[in-house]
This record gives sequence, C-alpha cells and structure tokens, in this order.
Amino acid sequence: MTRTPSRPGAAAPDPVAAPGDAEARRYEHRLLLVLFAAFGFVFFDRQALTFLAPFISDDFHLSHTALGVLSGVLALTWALSGLVCGRLADRYGRRPVLIAAVVLFSCFSAAGGLMTGFAGLLIARALMGLAEGAVLPLAQSLMVEASREQRRGLNMGLLQGSSAGLLGGIAAPLVVVWIAEHHTWRTAFLVTIVPGLLIAVWIARSVREHPPVPVLPDASDATAREEAAPPLREVLREVLAHRNIVLCALAACCYLTWFTVVITFTPTYLEDEKGFSSGTMSHVMTCFGVAWVLWGFLTPAVSDRIGRRGALIAFTVVAALCPLAVVYVDDPVLLGAVVVLTYTGLGCFTLIMATIPAETVPRRTLTVALGLVMGVGELAGGFIGPLVAGLAADVWGLDAAMFISSGGAVAVVLLALGLRETAPAVLRRRGADAGPAPGATPVATSEGAL
Repeated sequence: MTRTPSRPGAAAPDPVAAPGDAEARRYEHRLLLVLFAAFGFVFFDRQALTFLAPFISDDFHLSHTALGVLSGVLALTWALSGLVCGRLADRYGRRPVLIAAVVLFSCFSAAGGLMTGFAGLLIARALMGLAEGAVLPLAQSLMVEASREQRRGLNMGLLQGSSAGLLGGIAAPLVVVWIAEHHTWRTAFLVTIVPGLLIAVWIARSVREHPPVPVLPDASDATAREEAAPPLREVLREVLAHRNIVLCALAACCYLTWFTVVITFTPTYLEDEKGFSSGTMSHVMTCFGVAWVLWGFLTPAVSDRIGRRGALIAFTVVAALCPLAVVYVDDPVLLGAVVVLTYTGLGCFTLIMATIPAETVPRRTLTVALGLVMGVGELAGGFIGPLVAGLAADVWGLDAAMFISSGGAVAVVLLALGLRETAPAVLRRRGADAGPAPGATPVATSEGAL
C-alpha cells in the first residue's frame, strides 16, 4: 500500500488516544461495529453448511469424506484469496476491495440454495471462499490502524473472535436449522443474500481508507506515500524473515485443523453417534457460539495484560479438551456447559492471525503478512485438515476426527513455546525492570528477524 505508518506495536505516544481527539475515537468505535458485522456474517455464511449438513445429506447422500471436501474447498479458495488480496488492496484500495468481497460472498452463499447436486454446491462454496478470504486481512489491517494501543488486543478479539461467535456460532445454528425445519435448507441459503448486501452498503457509507488520525505515524510517512508498492517476492522475503510470522503461520495450520474439524463434524456426530435430535444438536452447537463470543474477546484482552505468548499457551491447552468432551460427555446439558468452558481457541485465533503479526512487521507489509498467515493456515488446516479427518472418519469412525482436532491444539502449544513476546505493555514492563536508557528501542522492534 502507499501509506506507511510506523510499526503498529511501537511504544510511542498514541495519537488516536490523544486528549480531545473525539473524531478518532468515534471512528474507532464505528469501524469496530461495522467490521464486527461484516466478519460475523462471513462466518454465518461459512458455518451455515455445517449446521445444514444433516439436511443436505438426506438429499445428496453425502459421505463424511464428501462433507469434508465441501468444508475444505471453501478453505482452499479462502486461502488463495487471502494470499493475493493484499496486492489487490495495494492497487485499488482496501475499502473498495472489501465492499466487493462482501457483495460477492453474499451472492455465492445464496447460490448454494439453487444447486441440485454435490458438484454444483462444491462450485458455489469454492467461489464463496474466494470472496470471503479477502475480508479478514482487510478488516484486520483497517482495525489495527485505527485502534489505540491499549485497545488493540480487545478490538481485534471482538472483530475476529466474538463477531464470528455471535453470528456464526450462536445465530447461525438457531436461524438456519429453524428455517430448514420449517421450510427447506435451500431457503436457509437463499435468505443470506439480504443482510450481506445491507452490510456492503454500510461499509460504503462508514469505512474510510485511512483513519482520521493514523496510529503511530513517523517521519518517513510522507516519503513512503510516494513510493510504489515493492514486488510481492520482496515483501514475502521480508515478512518471512521474522520468526513470529513463520511460527504463526504454522500455528494457524494446526489451529484451523482444530477448528474446522470439530465444527464440521460435531453436528453429524451429535445426531448419528449420540442420537441427539436436530433441535438438541442446534442447542449444543449454540453453546459453541456462546464460548466463541466469550473467549473471542476475553483471551485477547487477557493477553494485553499478561502477554500474547502466555495467554496463547494457556488457553490452547484448554481448547485441546473440547473435541474430547464431544466424544466422552453424553448428557447434552453437561456437554453444552463443558463446551462453553473449553472452546477457548477462537480467541487464540486472533492472537496468531492478527495481533502478533501486526505487532511484528512494519505497517507497509502488514496486509501481506496477515494474508500469508491466514492463507497458509486455511490451506493446510482448513482444506487438508477436514479432508483427512473425513477420510479417517469413514475408515475408523467419527471419533477419529475428534482426536485429530485435539491433536491440532496440542501442536499449537508446542509451536507457541518458540514465539517472541510482542504485547507492548508487557515489553514496557520488562524494559522498566531492566532499566532502559532514554531513547531505547521501541517495544515492537524487539521481535527481530530469524
């Protein structure tokens, strides 16, 4: 992009939080609300297939492998989109690309209700993934640029974690299952176009390409605006020189395996293996959404205080227990309660896919870094993960899918041990304890290259 504020995590006076800067604060809050709705509805559309799978399977006679393919193809195209959206934003601007993405994914989601077979539904999901993949990295870069330092973790958690949980985890199972039971699963897909188009209009009216007061500007900003975007290969080389980015990309692969596998196969597991009714299943899945909302903002907020690395490790250990609860807890009420307490990973998503990368790389490479972490994670964890889990489920039963999901979270814990801390408040405390000299290096620059 052509605008280059300094590194978002740097410990410097925060202009957005400057006294009397009411416009910047209002814009920060308005932007959070708009992007909360946009990304939340992305996950409403994405998760609709999961909750409608038992109904679709009755029409299309889907195997566990086929269900994994439908989930995985969206992740595959989502990953490809995430890898290139940064360059599109560099050329055309983040705002117009975001608006186009919201309009397109809403149309392709509705198109799924018109398909008459597995192949058509597969194509509709693939096209929807291409559009949806651009939303998160663009929304993240807009949000981190407008966020005050002390709210950065919380804002990113609300944007990526709680929004998806509220709309994709709580609203989606209740709404789409109800529509499918009272009308058809096709109707449930078709009605998704309306809120998507309304959100696109809201973005067009409310979102700016840059905030009223840029976060952490530096003296090189004026020069940077005149420079052309560097070649993608050069940007990727610079981004991958940071240990945190490499580890975050690997952790995203494992965490998306945990997420996509447990969320894809749990509805079918609850109905086929535990004998739950559709209504009971939807209520248990709503508990996933409650936990999603709760931990989606609590985990990043806690990380603002205790550090990104420690929060990531602690909450991921708990998240590894959630797929095991699906297997071993038979009472639906108890299972719902355990899910609320153990489905903590979506807050960790925010840390590895947004906050840590944003506090690691310079602003000019931020969108590419976010797209890279998301794209690699979706490719391996979102596409390959459910495909492998579906094959394993067809051979060894659905228990195997849940064990694969839990194993993904365990792998994240091991990777997180190698991360370098980036939380500004934590690094400032460490610097104060060490007695830094005046003019010491800003906190965000402490995360060096490999």
